[in-house]
Amino acid sequence: MLFTDDVKIDLTLLPLELIDEYFTWDKLVKLLLDKDNRIVKPPIPTDIDYHLQKPTQRMFDDCCNEFWNTTTYVVKGLCRKEILFAIDHMNDIVRKELLRMISWLIGIKQGFHFSLGKNYKFMKQYVPEELWERLMSTYNMDSYPHMWESFEQCMALFREVSSEVACQLDYQYPLYDEKISNYVIRQKKKYGIEDDNK
Repeated sequence: MLFTDDVKIDLTLLPLELIDEYFTWDKLVKLLLDKDNRIVKPPIPTDIDYHLQKPTQRMFDDCCNEFWNTTTYVVKGLCRKEILFAIDHMNDIVRKELLRMISWLIGIKQGFHFSLGKNYKFMKQYVPEELWERLMSTYNMDSYPHMWESFEQCMALFREVSSEVACQLDYQYPLYDEKISNYVIRQKKKYGIEDDNK
């Protein structure tokens, strides 16, 4: 709901019988008004449900698997000159897993007792400037050459960050990184990077 003074709030209306249950759905809910005094114990908003989580070996493996196996779809899109297909897989899966891995590294270094905010909006505060700049460079996808550069930077970042996470947590780093990375190199060499996205 957007008011005329530009104040915006998320307003939810629900049946009275769901009031107690509603406060369990999201611990960030803040009760602004209870004019009928129906809420016996108003909840105290907390972001605890959104705190960083220390990954298990399985979570780490799943993240690596999702990242590396989806890179083949990005390559497919680039080689077939289907840039929107490549961008979609890059943003929806590859980048998501990279950000997750970076968040775990932040948790390892800073503790797992806080949130990086929705869509990792506070991440910049917790990473070195060089890493941040490299991450930002992965968002330049307006041409095939830029897309290849962004994609390769994304893979390099993921490899570095996930290797450090694996080392810090004494987890096994997947061997298929090298196999898939070599596949990417071969495909790029075979199909080139010329920009014909017209």
